[in-house]
Formats: sequence, structure tokens, C-alpha cells
Amino acid sequence: MDLEFTKMHGLGNDFIVLNGLDKSIRLTGDQIRFLSDRHFGVGCDQLLLIEPARDGRSDVRYRIFNADGNEVQQCGNGARCIAEFLYREGIIRKDTVNAETDEGVIRIYRREDGMYTVDMGVPGFEPAKIPMRAGERADSYELRLDDISVEVYALSMGNPHAVLPVEDVDEAPVETLGPRIQQHPDFPEGVNAGFMQIIDREHIRLRVYERGAGETLACGSGACAAVVAGRMAGRLDKEVVVGLKGGTLVISWQGEGETVRMSGPATMVYKGRISI
Repeated sequence: MDLEFTKMHGLGNDFIVLNGLDKSIRLTGDQIRFLSDRHFGVGCDQLLLIEPARDGRSDVRYRIFNADGNEVQQCGNGARCIAEFLYREGIIRKDTVNAETDEGVIRIYRREDGMYTVDMGVPGFEPAKIPMRAGERADSYELRLDDISVEVYALSMGNPHAVLPVEDVDEAPVETLGPRIQQHPDFPEGVNAGFMQIIDREHIRLRVYERGAGETLACGSGACAAVVAGRMAGRLDKEVVVGLKGGTLVISWQGEGETVRMSGPATMVYKGRISI
């Protein structure tokens, strides 16, 4: 099967975008893993599939598959890339895209400066919503990791996140501690592990070890989760600049019960065709 694709990225968090609006695209886990492989396939952190909306009110349906072949619920950087793809292809001409996901409808706004703002929805804190095995909601949670314990903030941004404050994000043991948090049994569906360094009330630095992808250059939902965690701890203001390896995002959140907004760029790299 020949497959047309578009390679895109949001701050280095890179994607294969597939247009399934006019034709049905069904891929196996093995095929997704092949496409995502950086040596034998195209290479990406996530594969994004655009399909016709099913809810009767959205513009498109938006699906996300990690490089390991598993489908996940949310990807903020991917949402911006989906909107940029739809505008570039002339599929959408209005300034707002309503994208249906398994977690509900997300709205993506095109700005005059070419950037995009994504309404990422209301964070979830109840353990069953994250999901997390915990008796009741707490401000933070202790995770036992064999020889050590770490304290994390846990929440859902449509996908599960555990945020660990660190003194210096450059020295944080992301490569070794990230996988252990990500696979911790307290998170039955796994968790995205964020390492957050607070610079001041309006600036943080962040690294994220993602489910099914490992550490990425940027994680949009992870940036949202980190700012929410810092806000809930009383350490951050309502609008925060998040520095990631691939660049910066601006996250705004008024407080509990309100939606999180994320602003940043989306970049088209190239188009191609591959046989699978």
C-alpha cells in the first residue's frame, strides 16, 4: 500500500500527518511502528490521523498514535500541526478549528502572527480521571520506586501526567527516572513524566518523558500539566512561558474549573509517499 503523508513538527515534537478525510486509512500497530522508525520508516514521535467527524458538530476527528503503535487521547503540539495542515491544504478557511477527540472537542485558534492557541480543556484531578491508583485526591503523591521515593503532582490533560519539581532540569535524571515513573504501577495506563524547574512565577523549564515515545523535544500537554501543577502549588502566575528543548510555549490558566490555553507554532517540513 502506498501512503501519502506530511511531516510536521511543533517545537521539534515531530509528526507524520495522514489525511483520512476522503479515504479510510487503517493501520496496524506494526505499520505504525514501521512508519515511526527513524531508520527504516519516516520517523516521528507520534502519527496523527485526520478523519471525518462523527459527532455532527466538529470539523474533523483527530486521532493520535504514539511511536510504539498505541493510540492515546491528547497531544497539544499535534493539535496545532493538525490546524496548520488543514489551513495549508485549504480544507479549513475559518479562524477556529473544532477537532473531535476521544476526550471531547478541542478548539484551535489561528492567530494573526501565524501561531496557534489551543483550548486544551479543563484539567482533571480525581484519581479515577487521571487514571491513578490512589484512594482519594491529594495535593501531591508519593511514588515508591524500589530504592527511592519521589513526590509528584498528578493530573489529566486528556492524558495522564506526573510532574516532578527539580532544581535544575539540565541535571534531572530524565533518561533513568523518566521510564520508571512512566511505567509506575500506580498509573494503570502509564503516565507522561514531566521534570519541571521553576525559574520565577512567569517562567519554567521542562523536560518530558512521554508514554510510547521517550523524551521528546517538546510536549504541549506536558507543558499545560506542569503549569497547572505549579499554579495549584501557588508557585506560578496565570500566564507562564515554558522553555522546552525545542523552543517555548505560552500556557495560561485562570484556575480550577477553567480550561487551559496553550499558544505556540506549527511547522510543515515536507510531503512524501511511502510503501508499507
